[in-house]
Amino acid sequence: MQDIEVQEGYAPGAIGRIVQLHGTYYHRYWKFGLHFESKVATELSEFLGRYVQARDGFWTARRGERIEGAIAIDGQDAHEHGAQLRWFILSDVLRGKGVGTRLIRTAIEFCRGRSYASVYLWTFSGLDAARHLYEKAGFRLTVERAGTRWGAEVLEQRFDLKLR
Repeated sequence: MQDIEVQEGYAPGAIGRIVQLHGTYYHRYWKFGLHFESKVATELSEFLGRYVQARDGFWTARRGERIEGAIAIDGQDAHEHGAQLRWFILSDVLRGKGVGTRLIRTAIEFCRGRSYASVYLWTFSGLDAARHLYEKAGFRLTVERAGTRWGAEVLEQRFDLKLR
C-alpha cells in the first residue's frame, strides 16, 4: 500500500494506539481482557522508557496521521539471548495488504545491521496469519507449551530466527 508510511521511533499517541489495537483485536478474537491489555500497556511503556536507538527498534505503520500497525525489537539482551520481536500488530485496515511483511523485514534488517546473532518472539497457537508471516521470514518454531502469560490458557509458541 503506497499510502502507508513506516515511521521509526516514538510518536505521540503511539503507546495508547498500539495498546488499543492489541486490546480490541485480542478481545474480539480470543476473549483476552484487562490482564492482557494492561500487560501490553505496562511492558510497551517500560520498553519505550528505556529505548536506546542504537540497540532497540520501534516502528509504526501510518495511514495519514493514524497509526494502523506496529512492531518492535527489544535489543536489551540481544547479545546474550537474541533480540526479541514484540508488539507486532496490524489494524483490520492493513491486514492482508503486505504491510506485515514490510514491518517484519524492517525489524529483521535492523537486527542484521546491529550484528545480532538471532531474533526470537513469543506468540501462541491459532494466530495463523502471523505465523505464516514469521515462517515466510525464516522463523522456526522451537518451543511449544501450555501457558497463561497472556491472561488465558493458550499453547504458547517461541519462534527463532538465526541471523548468523
